[in-house]
Amino acid sequence: MTKTAQFETQTKALIDDLKSVCANYGLGNDGNEFKIITQVFLYKFLNDKYVYELKKIEPKLAAANNIDEALKAFSDDDLEMLSMQLNQNTALLAPKNLLTRLFEQQNKDKFADIFDETLLDVARANNDIFSVLTQGGERIVLFENISKYVTDDRDEFCKALVNKLVNFSFEHIFEQKFDFFATIFEYLIKDYNSDSGGKYAEYFTPHAVAKIMAACLVTDKEVTNVTCYDPSAGSGTLLMNIAHAIGEEKCTIYSQDISQKSSALLRLNLILNNLVHSIQNIIKGNTILNPYHKQEDGQLEQFDYIVSNPPFKLDFSDYSADLETPANKERFFAGIPNVPKTKKESMAIYLLFIQHIMHSLKEGTGKAAIVVPTGFITAQSGIDKKIRQKLVESKMLAGVVSMPSNIFATTGTNVSILFLDKANTKDVVLVDASNLGTKVKEGKNQKTVLSETEEQQIIDIFNAKEAKEDFSVVVSYDDIKAKNYSLSAGQYFEVKIEYVDITLEEFSTKMKGFERNLEGLFAESKELEKEIQMNLKGLRYEK
Repeated sequence: MTKTAQFETQTKALIDDLKSVCANYGLGNDGNEFKIITQVFLYKFLNDKYVYELKKIEPKLAAANNIDEALKAFSDDDLEMLSMQLNQNTALLAPKNLLTRLFEQQNKDKFADIFDETLLDVARANNDIFSVLTQGGERIVLFENISKYVTDDRDEFCKALVNKLVNFSFEHIFEQKFDFFATIFEYLIKDYNSDSGGKYAEYFTPHAVAKIMAACLVTDKEVTNVTCYDPSAGSGTLLMNIAHAIGEEKCTIYSQDISQKSSALLRLNLILNNLVHSIQNIIKGNTILNPYHKQEDGQLEQFDYIVSNPPFKLDFSDYSADLETPANKERFFAGIPNVPKTKKESMAIYLLFIQHIMHSLKEGTGKAAIVVPTGFITAQSGIDKKIRQKLVESKMLAGVVSMPSNIFATTGTNVSILFLDKANTKDVVLVDASNLGTKVKEGKNQKTVLSETEEQQIIDIFNAKEAKEDFSVVVSYDDIKAKNYSLSAGQYFEVKIEYVDITLEEFSTKMKGFERNLEGLFAESKELEKEIQMNLKGLRYEK
C-alpha cells in the first residue's frame, strides 16, 4: 500500500471513529450529527495545520521530538510573533486552544464547557477570514457549542471525541493534492449530502459530471487571476474541480446558496483544498431573489467562469411575484415560470438560474457549464425555447453533452450539460453520450458510471469539436435555427439508408410474398366491410 493510500485509509478510519462516538451517545443518524463530525474534523485539521506551519518557520520546533513540550518552551508572546508570520490559509490558535492542551484537561469538572469554549475561542480568533457571510451581513462562524446536542454525559461525550483526535495526525497529508482531499471530503459528508433534505434537497454532483464540466471549460492552461462562480454551490464539488483545473492559486471563488448546511460544507471544502482566501466570498442566501455579488453601480458582478448544477424543480411561489421588478426584467429576459394551481413543487426554477448565469458572464470572454434536464434542449415552446434562441442569436453557445440516464443515482431525470462561451462565434458541438457507461446498483437505486476512458472520450471530442458517427456533430448557428433551435445531437445525425444486393430470383420471391400478404389483407377488408354494413342495417330507432 502506498503512503497516500495508507493516509487515506487512516483518515477515513478517523471519520468512522467520530461517527461511532456519536452513535454511542445516541446521535447516530441524528440531524445534528453532521455538525459535530464536520466541526470536530475541521478543528483537528486546523490544529495540525497550525503546528505544521510553525515547524516550517521555526527550526527548534521542526527538530523537536516532542512537539507539545517544545511548544511549551515558547512563551505566549513568542508564539504570537511566530503566528504573525503564517500565511492566511492557516487558522490562528492560541496555545491554550491546541488539542494537546485540551487533552490534558479532560478529567477536569465540566470538561464539556472547556471543550466548547476552546472551539468557540478558535472561531472568534479567526472570525474575519474563516466566517461565511449571510446576505444580510451576519457571520456564520467556524464552530458552535457541540456538547449541547447531547442530553446526558456531556463530559464523557467530549472526552471520547478528544481521545479519537489526539492519536491521529494530519501532518503527513498536507502536501497531498486535490484528488486526495476530494476523496476525503466526499467520504466525510457522504451521509449528510443527500436528497432527503426536504424542500431544499441537495444533490452531490457525480465526479464524472464535475470533471467533464471543468475539462471542457478550462482549455487554456495559462489562465491566471480569474474568477469562478456558482450561484447554487451546494457543498462545492463543481467549484473545487474547476479551481483545480485552473490552479487554486490562480483563481478566486465566489458562491451563493440558500442552504446554511451547504455553505458550511463548502467552507470546509475550501479549507481542505487550500482556497481559504475565497471564504469571504461564500454567501448564504437566495440567489434568485437577492443576488449578493454585485458591482459598485449595483449591476450583477460578471465572472470569467460559472459552473452550476441548480435545483431543477422547486416551489418558489412565495416570492415569485417579488421577481416581477424592472430590475429583473433584463435578467429574466425569457420570463418567469407561472405559479401552477397544483403541484407548485414542480416549478422549473432551473430556468431562472440559466438566465441569471447568462446575465452574470463576463462580456467577451465568460464561459459557463450548467447541468440541465435533457428536456430543456428540445422543448418547442415557452421559456426553454426563448433561452435557446437567445443563446443562438447572441452567439454564446459552445455546445451540449447529453449524459447517460441515471448518471445521478438520486434522480431519474435525464440530464445534459449546457456549455456557454461568450467568445464562440463559430461552430457548436453537440455530443450524445447517452449510450456510454455501465449500470451499477447504489443502495436501492441504479446508477450509470462512466469509465475514465469514456470521460476522456467526451472531453477530447468536445474540445476538438470533432464529428463522430452517431456520437457527436458540429453544427453552425444557422443549422440550429433551421432545426427550430434544437440542441439534441440526434436530430442532426445523418440518416443512412442501407442497400442490400439481391438476385432476381430473391426479388421475385419477395414480391410474390408481398402480393400474397396484400391479397389476404384485401380479402379480410372486404369481409369487414360486409360485416359493418350488416350491423348498420340491423340498427333500429327506439323512443
